[in-house]
Amino acid sequence: MSIHQAPMPLCQSQFSQLLIIDAQERLAAAMDQHLRAEAEGNINRLIQAAKILDIPVIATEHNPAGLGKTIEGIREHLPTEVVATEKTCFSCCTASGFERNLTSEPQRKQVVLVGMEAHICIVQTASGLQRWGYQVFVAADAICSRHTHHRDNALERMRHCGIHVTNAESVAFEWLGDSNHERFRPVWQLFK
Repeated sequence: MSIHQAPMPLCQSQFSQLLIIDAQERLAAAMDQHLRAEAEGNINRLIQAAKILDIPVIATEHNPAGLGKTIEGIREHLPTEVVATEKTCFSCCTASGFERNLTSEPQRKQVVLVGMEAHICIVQTASGLQRWGYQVFVAADAICSRHTHHRDNALERMRHCGIHVTNAESVAFEWLGDSNHERFRPVWQLFK
């Protein structure tokens, strides 16, 4: 089954994977604290929804020696098999070994991006994934930057270049697709 390109594609659980970009301790400390708190909560909701719905989760860490590991409050929710790809380049797509972390399931051509920083690593990764032929979704309430105007500019740029800007709750409910889904209740509980 192939993905049908609709004017407004929706995230579908059987086609998706979740990518958490550089949600790291020292980087998070420099973020706008309101945006950081919102992003961290929504990243965790999406991780939990992905686990409930058997959607692969991938993570990266930018220069962890300097910026620290993934925030403990996020790390504790990650599936046990997730090992973050360490990188120094801004686009995950130019990081050695990153492509091996993308699922080998050929139908999973949708990537939902969350993390830090919106105007640097997220923008550059979104561009790279788009060039690789992926449908890229960015959960606007699960990303942040040090300055709000940088995040807003990144969202505007991505929106104008065909990246699908959405939000965490929309992603989760698109993954479900139906309130009769057998796993509806535990996902719905995450957003109550």
